[in-house]
Amino acid sequence: MTALVIAEHDHATVKPATLNTVTAALACGGDVHVLVAGANAAEAGKAAAQIAGVAKVIVADSAGANAAEAGKAAAQIAGVAKVIVADSPSLAENLAENVAAQVLAIASNYSHILFPSTANGKNVAPRVAAKLDVAQISDITKVDSPDTFERPIYAGNAIATVQSSDATKVITVRTTGFDAAVATGGSAAVETAEGVADSGKSSFVGREVTKSERPELTAAKIIVSGGRALGSAEKFQEVMAPLADKLNAGLGASRAAVDAGYAPNDWQVGQTGKIVAPQLYIAAGISGAIQHLAGMKDSKVIVAINKDEEAPIFSVADYGLVADLFTAVPELVTTL
Repeated sequence: MTALVIAEHDHATVKPATLNTVTAALACGGDVHVLVAGANAAEAGKAAAQIAGVAKVIVADSAGANAAEAGKAAAQIAGVAKVIVADSPSLAENLAENVAAQVLAIASNYSHILFPSTANGKNVAPRVAAKLDVAQISDITKVDSPDTFERPIYAGNAIATVQSSDATKVITVRTTGFDAAVATGGSAAVETAEGVADSGKSSFVGREVTKSERPELTAAKIIVSGGRALGSAEKFQEVMAPLADKLNAGLGASRAAVDAGYAPNDWQVGQTGKIVAPQLYIAAGISGAIQHLAGMKDSKVIVAINKDEEAPIFSVADYGLVADLFTAVPELVTTL
């Protein structure tokens, strides 16, 4: 029984979501292999080879040169057993059709295929499951046994236990449900797999990337979020940004604040936004609608600031302050 983790990466480094997914894969039992599919992905393959617990990383490379370098580097890492890298121009932009084809090219070797439950993972996994004619098991938070998993339903108000009899389990992993695997100290061997040809079903047009000095929400250890009570985009920046800067925190927002135009869409925390579980989550002016709570209630410590003492956010908060955020937040910044 062998599990395959589809690495989330930027063609140079492995993203943190991959580490959590490796932990889930280890819980399934057996060896864990990692597929790094991309263009010029040698560095990502090298990083994946160092993840503790990974037996093998697969690097698919149509040219071979980059994979050779990755293999050479991985072979020098103490304790490395095996790594898999796919490097092809068709994988440069992580188009779902091409990545799915790359996964399917080696899928027959695996009992479990796991993706991080990110935008990319949720884009590719259903295609793989459909082609394999199996049911996808989505957003798991716990592995009870190799064929039994737990996943939240009804916005996290209930936990479903799902047992699968499919020969190949295609799984997306809610990364906040699993601790991150150790990023270094492993000893995986590196192999190359032939990169797939372009499917021709989609083409890359362009990408607009938001650049920020602050940590990315899903990787931030501290998150400061604001709600609709802030009243305007100007007030959102004026009140919340100094606190985020003081704490070197990611800046988030409720769906209501995003819908009102106070914050950009990629700041949204919640069931229809980003699922986060930082060490510290500070919610200011957020009432605590179930949509928002589903995205942050697994945070280690939750601090809520709201002038309504009946606000649902206080039901999940470790610390609650009933106060006007326009007074409390600046005072907190001054104290810090």
